Amino acid sequence: MPKVLIPTPLRQYAGKNDTVELAGATVGEVLRALTDQFGDLRGHLYTDEGKLRSFVNVYLNDEDIRYLQKDATAVSDGDTISIVPSIAGGAPAVEAPPQPATLSKEEILRYSRHLIMPEVGMEGQLKLKNAKVLLIGAGGLGAPLGMYLAAAGIGRIGIVDFDVVDYTNLQRQVIHGTSDVGRKKLDSAADTMREINPYVTIDKHDTALSSENALDILKDYDFIVDGTDNFPTRYLVNDACVLLHKANVYGSIFRFEGQATVFAYEGGPCYRCLYPEPPPPGLVPSCAEGGVLGILPGVIGLIQATETVKLILGTGEPLVGHLLLYDALAMRFRELKLRKNPECPVCGDHPTVTKLIDYQEFCGIPRHEPPPQPGLKEWEIDPVEVKAKLDRGEPIYILDVREPHEYQICSIPGSHLLPLGDLPRRVNELNSADEIIAHCRSGVRSAKAVDFLRQAGFKKVKNMVGGILAWSDKVDPRVPKY
Repeated sequence: MPKVLIPTPLRQYAGKNDTVELAGATVGEVLRALTDQFGDLRGHLYTDEGKLRSFVNVYLNDEDIRYLQKDATAVSDGDTISIVPSIAGGAPAVEAPPQPATLSKEEILRYSRHLIMPEVGMEGQLKLKNAKVLLIGAGGLGAPLGMYLAAAGIGRIGIVDFDVVDYTNLQRQVIHGTSDVGRKKLDSAADTMREINPYVTIDKHDTALSSENALDILKDYDFIVDGTDNFPTRYLVNDACVLLHKANVYGSIFRFEGQATVFAYEGGPCYRCLYPEPPPPGLVPSCAEGGVLGILPGVIGLIQATETVKLILGTGEPLVGHLLLYDALAMRFRELKLRKNPECPVCGDHPTVTKLIDYQEFCGIPRHEPPPQPGLKEWEIDPVEVKAKLDRGEPIYILDVREPHEYQICSIPGSHLLPLGDLPRRVNELNSADEIIAHCRSGVRSAKAVDFLRQAGFKKVKNMVGGILAWSDKVDPRVPKY
């Protein structure tokens, strides 16, 4: 195969390789194969119209072919193609943009523990100051990410979030405090980060990331860090990163387990290579439904922050092609190899996804929920009516289908615990002649229980809409929410 010699100024965009062997019958085919493999090179070699930049010369076997039809010039096995960009004063013309000349006296003192490390030093700290990083989400993963990337001296940090702080966030989202409850997470996070490091610029994107705005928001940043908590946004971030040739520093958490890797970097696999399709809606519970150890996002978020800093510094071995798994209960890390899928519809050899799509639809989630019907269905009942029945002394059977650890948090007096997962094998414990009212935390699981019981022949069964959260709101505010 022909061999391409990569000049020093461009090696940082080509996996630090000085030589790459690629297949192709012409110079043009070989160079396109090169930019397909190393997407970051494309903008340095070609204009938006696909023409070779005027300040880049190409030589074939030491022969200047600038006046020939370079793209059509034939090559053979063993030929050498040299890329020679214009340089001035020892700085490559294609290297962008110039780093700050120096650090202030105050910054030198602040970053002194970095500066005395030979792997960072003044040059590395200037790279951090010149970097632009976008955080998707200011929640569990975004909290440690924002704090430690600000402390590290990342010059510009963007945050995308549209949520507000509530009490349930405080167990793990350590960038927010009790006094921040009710505030926008963007404002709370930015205040904390500026308090940590006033030399960092914070961009606040107060919006939900969507197919309409993702490319415009992501394009101005060097690295993207995914701290989202839902599948449509994960696929959206992945596809946008691939299309924009941006590294996607990925992390995910659930209960006691976490994952981390770097997607779409220097020809490595993307999220779709690992998970070509999303799970059906409702199959994988969210942290709000299944819970998460408060410390876990700290561990995974710090791994993401570490990978981001390594990528900026260009040092170490990034988690490209490797999926790091963390089990907090066993206190064990495992590492699995990831392979780039040549059939991947986004980053494969013949991509079919060349623009952002409807990710709600892709994940099987209706974009527009049907309008709510007035009143309750025949198998539903409001918590206020349940309380009235109890006050009247009616013989109702309150079936709590939550888990035992939830029942310990709070319960309705006189209720009977039978977790939803146990219902099929323990249904014989229920009397179909009783008037049964099922409830859970929010009404979702109890709706499934009612549907199961109705199909099993129970006629006098209803779902208490809103679950015990609605009971707390409408009936007894002393019942704690969780």
